[in-house]
Amino acid sequence: MLSRIRCIFVFIQFSLTVAFIIIAMYFFKNYTHNIIKFWMKIQIYLLGIKLEVHGKLDDSAEMIIINHQSILDIIVMEHLHSKNLAWVAKKEISDIVFFGHIIKIPKMISVDRHNKAGILKLLKDVKSRLNLGRPIAMFPEGTRSTGKKMLKFKSGAAMVANKLKLKVQPVVIINTKDVLDSQKLTATPGIVKVIYLDTIQADRNTNWFEETEKNMNEVFNKEMN
Repeated sequence: MLSRIRCIFVFIQFSLTVAFIIIAMYFFKNYTHNIIKFWMKIQIYLLGIKLEVHGKLDDSAEMIIINHQSILDIIVMEHLHSKNLAWVAKKEISDIVFFGHIIKIPKMISVDRHNKAGILKLLKDVKSRLNLGRPIAMFPEGTRSTGKKMLKFKSGAAMVANKLKLKVQPVVIINTKDVLDSQKLTATPGIVKVIYLDTIQADRNTNWFEETEKNMNEVFNKEMN
């Protein structure tokens, strides 16, 4: 019962503070990254998240791929990463009235998965963000999992990384679903473990993506067991 009450508070707090952040970014467009980082730091504190980090973040990686189970995955990575990440999100999020501006103002990348031309736009947008020194962040599963096991990887991240010959760092995140579960409407303070794996050079002539999926699954399953 307490976790449900806490979850309701979290979503009210999210709605109010995100609205404030959107307005702040409109007024201070040159400081959008600083504003986002400040908001993420507050969320880590308010949600009672204790971070346990293993491995080392590679600042030279041009793309990070992360398993996805909760909105907290974004909050945790934004809090930890030193650079201005460009997240790849489905177009439906950016189309949300008012709140979709959380994608538009900081120039994140929205993808129309039902439009074939969306692939060309995705590649163009990725190049644009990389030229600005912004690493690309993607969820290869394509959507949130149950938090108990990882979903099958979709080909989008591999296609982008192979086409642009990117250095990719895989990241495995554990326990964000237990801290905040938007489906069960529960929120409980806890430890979130972040595991950085070795950076890989994308190459369409190798099976790096399949091996990465296998390695991430092995790490995830080991932690869950």
